[in-house]
Amino acid sequence: MGVQVVVTLLAASLMQKMAPHCSFARWLLCNGSLYRYKHPSDEELCALAGKQRPKSRRDRRASGVAEDKPLSVPRDIELQLDTSPITAVDALVLRHFLEYQWFVDFSVYAGAVYAFSEGYFCLVSPARESNLGVLWCLLTVLFSVKVFCVVMRHYFRSEEGGERSVCLTSAFFFLLLAMLALVVREDYLEFGLEAGLAGVSSNLEPILKPRGWEWTLPLARLAFKLGLVALSSFLGACLTFPGLRLAQTHLDALSMAAGKPLTQLLLHVGFVAPVLVVLLWVRPLARDFLLQAPLGKQTVQILSDAAFDTLRLWAVVALSLLRLLGTRHHLQAYLALAERWVRRMRRQAGRIPARDIQRQISRIYCYVSVVSLQYLGPVILTLHCALLLKTLGQHSWGLYPAVSPAVSPAAPVAAPRPEGGPGDAEDVQVVVQEISGLLGCIFTPPFFRGLFSFLTWWVAACQVITSLFGLYFHQYLAAS
Repeated sequence: MGVQVVVTLLAASLMQKMAPHCSFARWLLCNGSLYRYKHPSDEELCALAGKQRPKSRRDRRASGVAEDKPLSVPRDIELQLDTSPITAVDALVLRHFLEYQWFVDFSVYAGAVYAFSEGYFCLVSPARESNLGVLWCLLTVLFSVKVFCVVMRHYFRSEEGGERSVCLTSAFFFLLLAMLALVVREDYLEFGLEAGLAGVSSNLEPILKPRGWEWTLPLARLAFKLGLVALSSFLGACLTFPGLRLAQTHLDALSMAAGKPLTQLLLHVGFVAPVLVVLLWVRPLARDFLLQAPLGKQTVQILSDAAFDTLRLWAVVALSLLRLLGTRHHLQAYLALAERWVRRMRRQAGRIPARDIQRQISRIYCYVSVVSLQYLGPVILTLHCALLLKTLGQHSWGLYPAVSPAVSPAAPVAAPRPEGGPGDAEDVQVVVQEISGLLGCIFTPPFFRGLFSFLTWWVAACQVITSLFGLYFHQYLAAS
C-alpha cells in the first residue's frame, strides 16, 4: 500500500499548498467568463431620478440638518446595470466561498486519486491491498451531505417565504417515496439490495446461531431499511431547493442562448441527464431490453449482464461530466436575475428606497457560490456514488478483466478460554479475527452493490422530481 499512501499524502499536500495559487473551484467562478451586475450608487440613482446629489454627513451637519430621510427613487427609472467580470478579489465577499472552494477542489483531487488507484490496480494487481481511492470517494460523499446541511440551514433560519415548510413537506414526501421504492420488486427496480441483505444474513447466521442471537437478523434488516429510508428522506429534502434552482436557471439559460443550437442542446441534455440515470435501473426499459432485444419474432442478446453493468457505469459518469459542462451557463443565468429584477421593478408604480435596490442586486451576487454548491453538489454526489458502486461492488470499466465477486466466509467461532494465563494474547487475536470476519460478512460486494445502486438512483430520482416540479412552478405558478 506504500505507493497509494505516497500518492494520497502528495494529493493532500498539493491541495493544501496549491489552493491559494491554483484552484479549480476559483477558476470556475473567476476565469473571466462570468459577469456580475454591479449595484448603482446613490449618485447614479439621484441622476436618474433628476434629484440633486445627496449631501454628505459633514455637509448636513454644517447646514444644521440632523438627519435626512432615506433616499428613495421612482420604480420606473431607466436603470441600466453595469457589468464586470468576477475576479478573485470579488470572490472574497461571497457567502460560503471558502466552503465551496474546499469542497469542489477536494472532489477534484478525490477523482484524481481514484483514477490513479484504478490504474494502479489494473496494471500491478497488488494482492491484499486496499484501494485508497475508495476512501477519498467516501469522504467526498460525506462532505456532499455536509454541504447540503450547510445550505439547508439557511432555509431553516429564514423567517419569511416558507422555506422551512417546503423542506419539511418535501422530507415527508420523499420519506413516502423511499418506502415505496424499497418495496418495489427487483423485476422492476434492480438495485440488488435484497440479494445483498440475504447474503449478509446467510453469512451472519453461522456466527450468531451458536450464541442464540439469530433472532436479531430480521430486526437488523428492518433497522437497516428504516435507516436507509431516513437517509433518503433527508437527501430528498436537501435536494429540493437545488432542483427548484436548477429549473429556474435552466429556463433563463435557454432564453439567453437563443440562436445557439449547440448550447441549447447541451442544456437540454444536461437537464434530462438524471432522467436517463433513473431509467438505467428500470429493468424492463434497460437491462431486459438490451439483453433480450426484440427483433421480429425473435429476441437478440445485445449485451451480457457484465457488459450492461459496465455500460451503466460509463453512462452515469458521462452524463455527470456533461452536466459539469453546463455550469457556466447556469451560473450566468443566475447572475442575470439582477437585471431581471430591475425590469420587473420598472413595471411597478410608486417609489422604492435606494438601499433596497442596492441590497437586492448585491444579494444576488453574494450568493453565487451557494448556487454553485446547489448545482455541483448533486452532480458530485451522483458521480462518486457511481465510482463507489464500481469498486466496492466489484464491477469493471470494461478496460480490463473484471474481478469475480467473492462472498466473505463466516468467521470461525472460538471456543471459550479460561480467564488469565498465557492464553490472553491469543484471545485478543481471536477477538480481532472474529471482528474482522464479522465485518467481512456484513460489507460484502453484493451488499455494496445494492446500497450504492440505490443511492445513485435515488439522488438522480430526487433531482428529476424537484427539477420537473420547478419547471411547473416557474412556468405556471410563479408567472400567475
